[in-house]
Amino acid sequence: MVKRNPNGTRFITLPNGYHLWTQTLGSGPIQLLTLHGGPGCTNEVFENFATELASFGVRVSRYDQLGSFFSDQPDFSDLANQKRFLNIAYYVDEVENVRQQLGLDHFYLLGQSWGGVLAIEYGLKYPQHLKGLILSSMIDNLDEYLVNINKIRETMFSSDDVAYMQRIEAQHAFADAKYQQLVRELGEQYLHHAKDPQPRHLISTLATPVYHYFQGDNEFVMVGALKDWDRRADIHRLTMPTYLTFGGHETMPLSAAKRMAQTIPNATLHVTPNAGHGQMLDNPTDYFSHLGQWLVKTDAGSPLLDN
Repeated sequence: MVKRNPNGTRFITLPNGYHLWTQTLGSGPIQLLTLHGGPGCTNEVFENFATELASFGVRVSRYDQLGSFFSDQPDFSDLANQKRFLNIAYYVDEVENVRQQLGLDHFYLLGQSWGGVLAIEYGLKYPQHLKGLILSSMIDNLDEYLVNINKIRETMFSSDDVAYMQRIEAQHAFADAKYQQLVRELGEQYLHHAKDPQPRHLISTLATPVYHYFQGDNEFVMVGALKDWDRRADIHRLTMPTYLTFGGHETMPLSAAKRMAQTIPNATLHVTPNAGHGQMLDNPTDYFSHLGQWLVKTDAGSPLLDN
């Protein structure tokens, strides 16, 4: 019998027959599972988490969700696959399947952006497995996000540019060069506030069928299946220790983050300065030091203080 190293990179097979890329690195008593954003992005934003959190005794597991670049990619032009897989309930139960196959229990779950949607939903459905929940740049509804991101557009661009973008969106002419440039400017300022911090590939790794189905064409055009998602009435049921971390210069409204911190019974809020939506890339020193300290304090049952 071959004895598997609990750490390392491997594919796991889901009950549905599809395969997911996973990697576990690090050692220590604190088990952390990460959920990437998008929808349809990759786990690569967590590449250095095990290294950055090593001094805090954190063992980090990450994976690519179904449809994302490193995992299996069903044919989402098939309506049966869309109905079966492209829904929040599927991806939440996928988290539970991954947890079981990686042998995690009483662990911490971190969701970044769209991954935060899944983390909230997992915390509501499977709270018995969690020691704590970490919501990184994700609020509990999409309405407040849409209001905020359009306010950003109105302050960032001229009234003529805003009107131009709205005309392009009404025409669904998203490939327009000027429109694409304006969207890129938003990303450079609010999605990733530091200069060019993103991992690079020679081809796009975005799972566009997944992104378009849930989101729409871009951050401004929230017309996908996720647009009506709202858990404001339910987050008070997240009774596990919960860490809310947001960039000081990002797309998610900090007013909603502060409301969540007051509503979730055992919540700690931290705002990462000089950071956009991708806090761990923009200001890693601040992001990891505060996250690591929270994990250690929480795991030890110490009082939670954010400085």
